[in-house]
Amino acid sequence: MDYRQLLLITTVPAEAVEQVLDAIAAAGGGVIGQYTHCAFTHSGSGHFKPSEAANPHIGQKAALNAVDEVRIETFCNRENGKAVLSAIRAAHPYEEPVIYLLPLVSPDTL
Repeated sequence: MDYRQLLLITTVPAEAVEQVLDAIAAAGGGVIGQYTHCAFTHSGSGHFKPSEAANPHIGQKAALNAVDEVRIETFCNRENGKAVLSAIRAAHPYEEPVIYLLPLVSPDTL
């Protein structure tokens, strides 16, 4: 199989969506032809429990937290994957952002 593109998924607080999308675009992600910042977003609830040693951006230490978040789904070429991943981590406000990377099958190989 030829996996030239990666699907990228992360969640962020609503106020961080634009800065994370800007970082993804600057690193070469979310591009279709002459369009940048291509992504699908939707709102949901994130759940987590930080330890006492954690430094959470939002929520309480040692307590189960549920916070409003926006899920960002976008993509990048495989050769840009490391740069886009680094850009997301640099722009993301969370101490430990969850980022999923999934290989996408090229339509040419179907």
